[in-house]
Amino acid sequence: MWVCILAIAGMLFLPTGFEHEHPGERVKIEVVKANDSAVRQFGIVKTGDQALAVRVLQGKFKGRETEAVNHLMGKLEFDRMYAPGDRALATLDGDGNAVLKITVVDYYRLGAEALLFAVFAAFLLAFAGWTGLRSLLSFVFTGVALWKVLLPGVLRGWNPIAASLAVSALLTVVIIFLVSGSDKKGVVACLGSLSGIALTCGLALFFGREFSIHGAVKPFSEMLLYSGFAHLDLTDIFLGGIFLASSGAVMDLAMDISSALNEIVLKNPDIARKDLIRSGFSVGRMVIGTMTTTLMLAYTGGFMTLFMVFIAQGTPVVNILNLQYVAAEVLHTLVGSVGLVAVAPLTAVLGGYMMTRRLVAKSEANQTPQR
Repeated sequence: MWVCILAIAGMLFLPTGFEHEHPGERVKIEVVKANDSAVRQFGIVKTGDQALAVRVLQGKFKGRETEAVNHLMGKLEFDRMYAPGDRALATLDGDGNAVLKITVVDYYRLGAEALLFAVFAAFLLAFAGWTGLRSLLSFVFTGVALWKVLLPGVLRGWNPIAASLAVSALLTVVIIFLVSGSDKKGVVACLGSLSGIALTCGLALFFGREFSIHGAVKPFSEMLLYSGFAHLDLTDIFLGGIFLASSGAVMDLAMDISSALNEIVLKNPDIARKDLIRSGFSVGRMVIGTMTTTLMLAYTGGFMTLFMVFIAQGTPVVNILNLQYVAAEVLHTLVGSVGLVAVAPLTAVLGGYMMTRRLVAKSEANQTPQR
């Protein structure tokens, strides 16, 4: 656990290589007044400028009131209309004791995000205790590793597929051994997870080509190219994201089966290997029954409005399934589901052999005739 804590601390101070000096100070502000007279509405969208009177709540100019402008682009997903009492994040440019300019970024959400994380941590620790603390560390380790290692590495030119596979394997080993320990239960779960990740990687590569999906299907992909990273292979990034996304579910299922087998062995140390494997298969069938549906809900839940548009327009199902961005989610869901289906029997067999090996050897030794 201490190694993980040190690794997290080290990665937090690890530069990504893409740090830039951004002018101004990030501060929280409160909207005092809002003037919508220069805002024009066209149907459901608004354009123009919303004039704001704001009060600075942080930093050197705390308590200072000044003017700001909220520029509207005419896009609902980007525009915000502020009202008196709203709190927002802003960039403040100052000169001495004078505020030169305030640029409103978005609603201030950091406080609510911190509160939600605290609630999550409290529930986790209250229910799981020491194991919950290690789970919380694995959660933080995963986020920091992705932000500080994988994503900057791909931006620097790492092969997205190889990098995603390596980071997925690293996270699997760290998380499982941190939460479960380095006993047989952890080893079985780790080996089962790695085999499942390897399989989903192969499936993603094969069917990704068969589906003829370009990586630009993912949001903000073109923006990434236009930001000075035209050398990136968006398709490989998309394919790497498939097995990276499914690795968590694969790890979860492998740990479920390994833990169940471990409990069976603890309660019945003399269980035969074939009976333990059969029990692992039984547990795997039950978990798979709901886990595959969970993957489908997780991957497609963000496309509810898109599917509602299709339904409202009476678009044929054949057309829907053949669209690139829908096919991309189908690929995500089915590749992850195949990985789950495969990892269950693999983990059961591994657990059957590894958790009963010592018992079988001991039994054979006891049956050897004495001379």
